[in-house]
Amino acid sequence: MTEAPLSRVEIEAHLDRCLETEFTFHQVGPVARALCRLTREDQAFVLDWIKRIATTHITLAFHFAKRAPDMLNRLDRRAIEAWAVRLCDTYDRAGMYAALAVAERTGDFVRTRRHHAAGALFEDVAPVLGNFVRGLSGRALKLDQGESIHTDGERLFLPAILAEMAEAADNFKLAKACIAFLWAQTRFGTLRVDLRAACAGYAQPERALNQLLGLETLRLSARIEHELPGLGREMARLRAASGNTLPPGWAGIEARMIAADSTIETSLALLDEACALSDFPPWCYAGELRPEAVAACRAARLDTEKARLRIKLAELAAEHAQKRHADPGTEDTPERGFTVEPRDEAGQLDFEVTLDGMPIAPPPDVKQLLASVWLDFGDIPPEYLVPAGDGEYDASRYREQPEDPDAVWQGAYHEKGALLYPEWDMGRQHYRKNWCVMREKPVPPVFDDFPRATLEKHGGLIRHLRKAFEAMRDENRLLKRQEHGDDVDIDALVEALADARDGREMSQRLFLRQHRAERNIAVIFMVDMSGSTRGWINDAEREALLLLCEALERLGDRYAIYGFSGITRKRCELFRVKTFEEAYNDVVRARISGIQPQEYTRMGFAIRHLTKLLGDIEARTKVLVTLSDGRPDDYFDAYRGAYGIEDTRMALLEAKRQGVRPFCITLDKEARDYLPHMYGAARYIILDDVRQLPLKVADIYRHITS
Repeated sequence: MTEAPLSRVEIEAHLDRCLETEFTFHQVGPVARALCRLTREDQAFVLDWIKRIATTHITLAFHFAKRAPDMLNRLDRRAIEAWAVRLCDTYDRAGMYAALAVAERTGDFVRTRRHHAAGALFEDVAPVLGNFVRGLSGRALKLDQGESIHTDGERLFLPAILAEMAEAADNFKLAKACIAFLWAQTRFGTLRVDLRAACAGYAQPERALNQLLGLETLRLSARIEHELPGLGREMARLRAASGNTLPPGWAGIEARMIAADSTIETSLALLDEACALSDFPPWCYAGELRPEAVAACRAARLDTEKARLRIKLAELAAEHAQKRHADPGTEDTPERGFTVEPRDEAGQLDFEVTLDGMPIAPPPDVKQLLASVWLDFGDIPPEYLVPAGDGEYDASRYREQPEDPDAVWQGAYHEKGALLYPEWDMGRQHYRKNWCVMREKPVPPVFDDFPRATLEKHGGLIRHLRKAFEAMRDENRLLKRQEHGDDVDIDALVEALADARDGREMSQRLFLRQHRAERNIAVIFMVDMSGSTRGWINDAEREALLLLCEALERLGDRYAIYGFSGITRKRCELFRVKTFEEAYNDVVRARISGIQPQEYTRMGFAIRHLTKLLGDIEARTKVLVTLSDGRPDDYFDAYRGAYGIEDTRMALLEAKRQGVRPFCITLDKEARDYLPHMYGAARYIILDDVRQLPLKVADIYRHITS
């Protein structure tokens, strides 16, 4: 039976609760009258979303409520949900004025709703296509979001959304095709010439630039089809689906442009002829040429790369000379300097480098510099191969300097060098995209007496732990219901006899067998470094970590240790104590000694990042152990309370879906109020006294990895 619609009075009461009486009766009244004319089902839908959006901002909720009745007549609910999420995302990203502009342009959204249903969002495709770009030959390129499809020679730009195709899968393939075409511009010489100067002599320079792009579209599409045939076929299909065809009169030019020996010079030679033909409409993946951006980027790159290459070659020459002097049997050869021969093998750009006539193997950074210089000039200019002289350059100016995580926070806030993670908004029931700004930084090692004192204090316990962990390494697993074995499986035998008595076939799996399984475990310990751990809790955490490391070295499991803390979503910090690749040594002990309390307990970003790290490890069992003294919390924004608990729970669910087993060791005596909801009934342990932590390490570890 269908429920009766809510009355105007009931709707006004709902709106007052959601909007906290921030709007006057004259504002709320017309909205309530419009909503009371909807069906009960539509009213429930709208009121639910008003409540969700109000958790982001009340003003946004009011603007949604005003427009919802009209939108229900023009859009399906899925599209309205997409609009509501976009409204909140815009507020998160750009503030209230930008969000209100979205609210005012609901008509635009109605006309372009297909974009939001099937379009490829940059934030979704960038992680996948970033890996694709890294696998392509040539200069190291970065993927970035821009207003249109273009490249400056170092970055490949895609718009926030690509929605030319009807299906979501095809829009992703279109994004990949765009990236491949922009890469081809850098790889096959399009950007080697001054594009603006090449078109400046024509009566209509912009039209000449468009026709030049048309010529290069034909040439580069053919090169991609040769180098990446699978993608080339997909690009041909996308062209057909988009209605991209050859303009009238271009057939003769096409035959010359797709020839294997065609170059950018071929395009320039045919530009007069192309300008006399009809316009070449850009194909779906071609984007546009931005000569000014290319020229500015190239000018900044040339001198820097020349200096870097010459400095690197000087280092290689010094190393080569040192080896020659160290080997008395080496014959003297005339000094002929460096020579470089490019090689293009199966589409991969490589270089054969010789020094004084002898082949050498340059390191990857030198190969990358050679590739970038070659792409700019089509060869390596001789002056680039002269090693830098003593004092010719200040080498420190040309070396890549690692970003100082602390310095980045200073002054006006920006996101340079940060990783961005989503956060689950329980009120909105959607993610806040790219919400948490995270930087990873090392724990400064402290070479004090703490490790030695801890090992002396717990000497007997360490010996016990080592024996317990060695037993774990060597322990056998009892397999039941085997066809052959060392003993009879009584349970299986009883069931088999019962089956035989009932006339059913008797099972042959009646034995027990001991089986030694190889351990294939990867564990990350996620340590709470919030300010609340200050004092003896911090000491107990550090002692437990030292004992764990001493015992785990006997067990052989792969493990890593990271600390976490944060102060608002804009300063989320993860602290490296030990990575999977690092050996346990004095430096790691000093980092454990250097663990100090920081800010607040924002947990979701840390779980998501460490889950990502575990995803890169090949292991049968992956475990994420959180060591904390309290609930998720951040004083300066909404993370305190239920919001933080729900985001952490969602991050843990994401980890479980990716095959990671979360476990929590907590010192919070009130944790039974929230840990079962976050972790599940059997995935946590509460210690009444932090001093128990070092004593229970072996039992806890056996439980979480069994």
